[in-house]
Amino acid sequence: MQIFLTYFLLFIIYSFLGWLTESIFCAFIDKKFINRGFLIGPYCPIYGVGAIIMTLYLTQYKDNAITIFLLASILCSILEYITSYIMEKIFKTRWWDYSNHKFNLNGRICLSNTLSFGLLSLVVIYITNPILFNLINIIPKLPMLIISIIIFLIFITDISLSFNIIYKIKKTADSIKTIRKDNTEEISKKVRKILNTKIFQRRIINAFPKFKILPRRKK
Repeated sequence: MQIFLTYFLLFIIYSFLGWLTESIFCAFIDKKFINRGFLIGPYCPIYGVGAIIMTLYLTQYKDNAITIFLLASILCSILEYITSYIMEKIFKTRWWDYSNHKFNLNGRICLSNTLSFGLLSLVVIYITNPILFNLINIIPKLPMLIISIIIFLIFITDISLSFNIIYKIKKTADSIKTIRKDNTEEISKKVRKILNTKIFQRRIINAFPKFKILPRRKK
């Protein structure tokens, strides 16, 4: 139980750090703050999952930084590709697109991100993991359990609310497709306009300003 709680808190912390890093980076690029991620709260689970994968499978290669860099680059790129593919198939929407980046694969992943994952893995394994494990292990068992339960309930509620909003985006897009034959860019603009009236819906839309509704498949 203690190990499970430790990794859960580690997952939440890295999800938050991933959200913070991505939000700051996007703010620097776009010259304004962007609350990134699919969820309402300040966390991006894909970073948490990636950090846990690194921790569980790459720590054994701690004596070889090059191996960690290469394996993390591959594993995290696969994770990003699969996440993009699944989200696209479920919601019929391309949430991010790296087609304008050099050395990309189907617009889902690109070389610059892959190299970033490799560098971040070195930070995780050699710097942040030792610090975080020491801090988490200081927490007594009962407070750790209570904290974990509270965070878990908030997290699950957030997932439910956020995916409901994303489903509304899909539903709105489908309704527009049935009555209009605009191109995907026009449909995407109409979806943004319709859903931009409510705060949580606006938060998801603003997090992915370049999302693109995919066209209906021809039968």
